Amino acid sequence: MEFIAHVRREENGTWTTQSLKSHLEGTARRAEIFASKFGNQDWVRIIAYWHDLGKFTPGWQKHIRTSSGFDPNAHIEGATGKGNHSSAGAVLAFLEFSRFLPLARALGYPIAGHHTGLPDWYPEDASGDPLPNRVYKNPLNQELNLETLKIIKNLPEAAPFISCPKPKTGPFGISKPNGEDKEFLHLWIRMLFSCLVDADFLDTEEFMDPSKAKARADESTYTDGANKINLAALKKRFDEFMSKKTQSASQTPINLQRKKILELCRKKASLAPGFFTLTVPTGGGKTLSSMAFALEHALRYGKDRIIVAIPYTSIIEQTAKVYKYGTDDDEGAKEAKQSENWLFGESAVLEHHSNMDPNHEDYKNRLAAENWDAPIIVTTNVQLFESLFASRPSRCRKLHNIVNSVIILDEAQMLPPEFLKPILSVLRGLVSHFGVTILLCTATQPALEDSIGSGKSIFSGLPRAIEIIDDPSSLAESFRRVDLDLPGPENLKRRTWEDLAAEICVYDQLLCIVNTRRDCRELHSLMPDGTVHLSGFMCAEERSETISRIKEKLRKGELVRVISTQLVEAGVDIDFPVVYRALGGFDSIAQAAGRCNREGKLDSLGERGRVVVFMPPCPTPPGLLRKGEDATLEMLRLRKISNIAPELFREYFKIFYGKVVDFDQPHFDNRVVKEALDFKFQFRTLARQFNLIDGSERESIVVQYEGSRNSSNPLIEQLRRQGPSRSLLRRLQRFTVTVPRYLSQDLFNKGMIEEIGGFYIQVSPALYRKGLGLLPDEKKWSEEFLMV
Repeated sequence: MEFIAHVRREENGTWTTQSLKSHLEGTARRAEIFASKFGNQDWVRIIAYWHDLGKFTPGWQKHIRTSSGFDPNAHIEGATGKGNHSSAGAVLAFLEFSRFLPLARALGYPIAGHHTGLPDWYPEDASGDPLPNRVYKNPLNQELNLETLKIIKNLPEAAPFISCPKPKTGPFGISKPNGEDKEFLHLWIRMLFSCLVDADFLDTEEFMDPSKAKARADESTYTDGANKINLAALKKRFDEFMSKKTQSASQTPINLQRKKILELCRKKASLAPGFFTLTVPTGGGKTLSSMAFALEHALRYGKDRIIVAIPYTSIIEQTAKVYKYGTDDDEGAKEAKQSENWLFGESAVLEHHSNMDPNHEDYKNRLAAENWDAPIIVTTNVQLFESLFASRPSRCRKLHNIVNSVIILDEAQMLPPEFLKPILSVLRGLVSHFGVTILLCTATQPALEDSIGSGKSIFSGLPRAIEIIDDPSSLAESFRRVDLDLPGPENLKRRTWEDLAAEICVYDQLLCIVNTRRDCRELHSLMPDGTVHLSGFMCAEERSETISRIKEKLRKGELVRVISTQLVEAGVDIDFPVVYRALGGFDSIAQAAGRCNREGKLDSLGERGRVVVFMPPCPTPPGLLRKGEDATLEMLRLRKISNIAPELFREYFKIFYGKVVDFDQPHFDNRVVKEALDFKFQFRTLARQFNLIDGSERESIVVQYEGSRNSSNPLIEQLRRQGPSRSLLRRLQRFTVTVPRYLSQDLFNKGMIEEIGGFYIQVSPALYRKGLGLLPDEKKWSEEFLMV
């Protein structure tokens, strides 16, 4: 009997089969190529050979023939049901390595989980069977479930795969990990799992969908290890682009400093792989300078790709635009695209984030997003770190392509404190065992080295990083474009909104940033007509249009006053002569200052921008933002601070982290470190808890918004007629506002929203008002949902 892995029906009605032998060998060949980057080809070979052993059983062979229609009346001796084809290989691992169960468990997780995801060891609260339930008849007495395996072991066709050579190397390709490495063993198994599932997907795709496999291969960075879009070619384009850019730039002091930053990035790129920091003030050109470092470093040390991770979806598109076209200006990008006079171009840069516009996302982009098979990836912190702690095959496919890369972490101070312990651990693991170089990029460098936190919360941070800028303090002073007015120890008094409104009305061009949506509404209500409101109560489409109008008024020198939450600090490229900022963390104050005299226009007049930090009527609601405000207050009570220098942030973050109670919200230590040397991991439970954006108590409401460029109404009608689709839902994301779940239920019960295809849609016209956004009863909002 021919043992079949997959069957495909051709357009002419004939059938083609892929033998199980061919699939196992093809999967193993690809997986070995992937794992060669961290020295564990022998491990993934045995995992690949054993992952589909259960397909040798009569029951599964009958299933593939009958369910596909290939042979509806197939009769196979001994066929008694489909069975679980992924458990057999895991059982074999426990049988073959019964004398060393940690090795059996290391093999068992990826084999048993290659369809449903990496399992837990203990039956905690996660869905799905834990690994012992998959391999033992009775986990309590550890009697192996050998019935299926006995059938397979008697088959000559299965013998070469069952008896394949056992692993000769240890984890990470070294002989034996020491105790310090145990916190990285979960990451090692994820990497093995990634090699398996991506190889399995690709081999299956090559047989089942040849046209898709060809489209992938045409643009792929790797096809059986052959680099097609190489970084050397991209570096050549980059060098030519930067040469033209620097030659055409006027020789202003700022441009000369930008040139110096670029030269330092290229120079320090020759240093050995590890951790680097790039401390550059706003306007210093870190987007392109960090890429210069990454390209130089990647070529010198044979790195495969560059991954740029950004905390905000709001600025990821403009960053990707810079790398594709050399500019974040829409018209400039359009011109570059039409003339093909771009930087890296679209085929070399993969955007992977939730805000990707389906109208601009082509088929090959979607394919590359499945496993990050592109030379330059621009993604979010959420996508990067949630993938590194994921258990599902679809999320883990890309992990092996993080190996041997350069990762640029933009705005590194935005790493969430509640997840800092697992995040810094996984970064250390990537650098120490998987050939990754990390560059932490920001103007407000956090204190992530040595010990972090205090008391029982203290934990080890990152090893000492190499700073690319020789003298960050002098550089910051050379980029100083604003005068900072901070309250001193003698005047830490809270102000009323009425008093503040009267003060700021004297400015024709002003940005005032407050801490909550409620504060934004209250202060805005006291301002003259025409004052712009900007907050998370507004959908993304309206926020984008509003920011565009603000920029246009600023360019024309027209009157424009804006009251905004801190969302405007998230890399939004606006330039006001005067900025007021409610007291918050020093990092937020610095970001606000970056929206003032951003382009140095006042310098030619011999002036600086003005940034005023004020004490709002009430403290920030309890939480991390309050801890940031308290840390700033602690520093202001001690002395008068007149300028934000890089050394200030080390002091600030030490105080701030000292106030954080929990750096390990998903219980990383207990779930994947505590029993790591016994290879007892809670993969699935940890993955479910590792959500950088907690959506468990939130709902999104699609609002009725008629913008100048786009409208949600036709999309809502399409949802009514056709139901949800991936493309439609991604387009609707531009028109959603997130609310607490209890509020969405209240609005639903009152008939103000309705449910269509599992999504809430605005019904009441009064619920959303252009210029203000969503208008529910604010008394029902908990404080945490009033941020941003």
